[in-house]
Amino acid sequence: MAGGKLTPRQKMINLMYLVFIAMLAMNMSKEVLSAFGLMNEKFEAANASAKLTNEQMMQSLDAKASEAGGEFAGAAATAHKVEAATKKFYDFVGTLKDETVKGVEVKDGKMSYEAMDKADNLDHSWFTGDGYTKRGNEVIAAIETYKNEMKAALGTEKKYSAILNQVNKAFDLKDVPNKEGVKIKFLDYHFKGFPQIASLAKLSAWQNDAKKAESDVISAALGKAAVQAASYSNYQAIVVLEKNAYFQGENVKGKVVLGRYDENTQPTSFKGPGKLENGQAVISLTAGAVGEQSINGEFTFLEDGKTIPLKFSGNYVVVPRPNSATISADKMNVVYRGVVNPITISFAGVSDNNVTASAPGMTKGSGTGKYNINPGQGNELTINVTAKLPDGKSVSDKKMFRIKSIPAPAGAIGGVVGSTKGQKSRLEVSQITAVLQDFDFEVKLRVVQFSLKVPGQPTVVVNGDRVNEQCKAALARATRGDQVTISEIKTKLEGSDINMKQTAPVIYEIQ
Repeated sequence: MAGGKLTPRQKMINLMYLVFIAMLAMNMSKEVLSAFGLMNEKFEAANASAKLTNEQMMQSLDAKASEAGGEFAGAAATAHKVEAATKKFYDFVGTLKDETVKGVEVKDGKMSYEAMDKADNLDHSWFTGDGYTKRGNEVIAAIETYKNEMKAALGTEKKYSAILNQVNKAFDLKDVPNKEGVKIKFLDYHFKGFPQIASLAKLSAWQNDAKKAESDVISAALGKAAVQAASYSNYQAIVVLEKNAYFQGENVKGKVVLGRYDENTQPTSFKGPGKLENGQAVISLTAGAVGEQSINGEFTFLEDGKTIPLKFSGNYVVVPRPNSATISADKMNVVYRGVVNPITISFAGVSDNNVTASAPGMTKGSGTGKYNINPGQGNELTINVTAKLPDGKSVSDKKMFRIKSIPAPAGAIGGVVGSTKGQKSRLEVSQITAVLQDFDFEVKLRVVQFSLKVPGQPTVVVNGDRVNEQCKAALARATRGDQVTISEIKTKLEGSDINMKQTAPVIYEIQ
């Protein structure tokens, strides 16, 4: 019985066997009987402690199975099978212990170990001649049933093989050779002819063996499930960047973490832009304004009966949807003097509130990226643009535009440019105007002076935009077919002191 390091429990069992031998050698002294009684007390105390400990571990395993499921649920199922098999065998051995001490006097709650030197109870109940009685066979059958149920519960899993071997070794029912080498039946070798207190201690040791196996299974199940859940094979390497869009040349920052997708990991609640599916939150939201945006939320889990919050946050960058091409005519960067030139300015991936633009005569318009430019003197104008990126850095750009004057207008009578026909009376009441042909800006021109020439009559200079009395007197002498020329038309741009270029003349043929 020596060799290797022994656990305190094994040392106690070995000591019990030594006491058995000593008892036989000392012809059952009272001291030996008392020693067996004390040993039985230790087994009883150890069994009570093991029962409580196993119940607590089983509760922990059930809690893990309820919260996390997966590997823990399978481990709990195995442990419960072992628990049921152990309880049935443990309780059966308890009935054998009751049979063993039947008739023993108890004083002050304690048996007299020194008086428990008889072997009659079990000898008469279990043995008949060289064989077993019905009760003896029931004992053998109960042990076989316990071993089979343990084997069915633990199966062939490697984690439990050592425990199953321990059970089979502790309850090996093969015949046992005595000191003369003669093989004796299992129950005969361990119980036949032994005093009550020795048999009682042996049966308590059986219960202790069963409780220890149960404890080992629950511990292995709990540990195996935890190891399996934490196994690297269940994890994936996940790249987590600080945001999901970057500008060229910008420093990309992030980290690589180990994450696990487990449909059995069920949060008790989730707050955030999405919904839970198979243990993970599937995000679904509409991208906000252009620029850097954030995603925030919180999971809650139940662990050991307590609610555990787990907050999360992340960033992403919204860039404008490319629904149009950027096309520019390199030689047509022009703004016109005297009118308000609308300009749209943006920086890809940067919100409008982080973009600033400046140029002589520029003001902010209404609307995202809208500006107005009213250029002054000179031939060129430069627009400078600065954008503040999400990382706090700034970038700048600029664009040069040529400044041009508004093109020369054309004279018009009654809104008709170039030449027109009509009665003299119509011309007398018509307004002389100026028109900017093929010019896209809305401008208002006002005629301030013009010259009227009737063939054969002196030229009449008029201040204003309608014919005067002198013009009417000249027109009175005009005949059918005469062409009246309106020329030297002077035009001003309303709201500005800019004088327009010379306006083209208009011809009116008398009908």
